[in-house]
Amino acid sequence: MSSEHVRDLVGYGCTPPAADWPGGARLALNFVLNFEEGSEYSVPDGDGRSEATLTEVGAYDPKIGGRDLAAESMFEYGTRVGFWRVLRLFRERDMPMTIFGCALALERHPPACQAIVEAGYDVCCHGWRWVNQYDLAEAEEREHIRRAVASLTRSLGERPYGWYCRYGPGLNTRRLLVEEGGFVYDSDAYNDELPYWVAVGGRPHLVVPYTLSNNDAKFGLGSFGTSTDFYTYLKDSFDVLYEEGETQPRMMSVGLHLRLIGHPARAVGLERFLDYVLGHERIWVCRRLDIARHWIRRHPAGVQDIP
Repeated sequence: MSSEHVRDLVGYGCTPPAADWPGGARLALNFVLNFEEGSEYSVPDGDGRSEATLTEVGAYDPKIGGRDLAAESMFEYGTRVGFWRVLRLFRERDMPMTIFGCALALERHPPACQAIVEAGYDVCCHGWRWVNQYDLAEAEEREHIRRAVASLTRSLGERPYGWYCRYGPGLNTRRLLVEEGGFVYDSDAYNDELPYWVAVGGRPHLVVPYTLSNNDAKFGLGSFGTSTDFYTYLKDSFDVLYEEGETQPRMMSVGLHLRLIGHPARAVGLERFLDYVLGHERIWVCRRLDIARHWIRRHPAGVQDIP
C-alpha cells in the first residue's frame, strides 16, 4: 500500500496546536470566491456538452442536442454581474478575500484580473479548467497544472501559490503539485479547521483545508432557499468557533460562487454576515495565503508533524 493518500482519522485530536493568529485573534476567517465561469464544460471548448452545475437549475440535464444556451447564460451572469456585486461588498468594508481561480476563466476576463490585482486578493489555482480533476490521466493532469500556472502568471503578473481542484483531487494530484514546484499549499481536503502537514514523496507539504459546509453551493443543491438561510448558517458557525476560540482558535472558510451569491436576493445574506463579523473584535479576516504563511512560520514542518 502506498504511504501517500492513507487516511488519517485522528488528526490533532483533543490537543490541537496553538494557532497563535495575529493580534491574538480567536478566529481566522477566510472568504473564498470561486471564479469558474468561462472554463466549465462547454460545446465551444470541445466537450460535447454544456455544464449546468450550481446554477438556477442545479445539475439539470435538459437533453438539448448541442449547446445549452440557457446554462451558458447563467454562467455568464456570474462574470458579467455577480463578480462586480461581490467585489463591491468587500471593497466597501475593506475586507480581503481569496479567489479560487480557474486559469482559463480568468484568462478570458482581463477586467476581473485587473480588479483582483488592484484589490490585493490572492489567487489560489482552481485548475486550468473547471473539470473533474480525478478523471484526468496522469500526463493530462500534469499538463493541466503546467498550463494553469503559466496562464495565471500571465493574467495576474504572479504565479499561484495555492491549489484547489473541482470538488476533489485525483490520486496523483498532490504528487504532481509538488513535482511542479512553487506551491505553498493545497486546499484539497475538508477534514479539519486548522492547517496541517503531510508527506509527499518524502517532502513536507502544507494542507489548508476548505469547506463545503459554509458554502453557497447549497443554494445550487437546494439546501438553502433564502438569504436568511445562508446568513443564519454562517452566523451559527461563526458563533460556535468564536466561542471556542477563547481557548482553541481555529479557522473558518466561507465558499462563494459568482453565479450563486452574486444574485441580489442572495448577496444580501452575505452582506449581513460581513457586517455581523465587523461587529466583533479579535477576528483575523485574511487571505488563504496569509494563513498558509503564518502556519509555516509558527508551525514549521518537523518529523513529528508528518505522518
